[in-house]
Order: sequence, then structure tokens, then C-alpha cells
Amino acid sequence: MAATLEKVKCACSTCECMVSPDKAIEKDGKYYCGEACANGHADGSHGCGHPGCTCGG
Repeated sequence: MAATLEKVKCACSTCECMVSPDKAIEKDGKYYCGEACANGHADGSHGCGHPGCTCGG
């Protein structure tokens, strides 16, 4: 029987997105939904590119 991975919340504290660990960006043992979140919105960006999400690190 194959294991099923459930979605987890993006590790970005202000992001509301859920992401499958096998499709996430892993950084420092945490799972992120995209590069902007994984990089802590270092460029000052708001949002992660997913519709309706306005996270901003």
C-alpha cells in the first residue's frame, strides 16, 4: 500500500496556502508553496502568486 501525503500549511507565517510536501519548496526543513515565501519575501513582494493570497512575509 502506498503512503498518501496530506497537504500542510505553507511555512510562511502570513500565507494561507496549503501545499503537498512532495510538490513544495523545502528550505531549512520547512515546506513553502513558492519561491517568494521560501525566500521570506526578501524582495518586498506581497502575495505568493496563488489566487487570493496576499501574504507578505
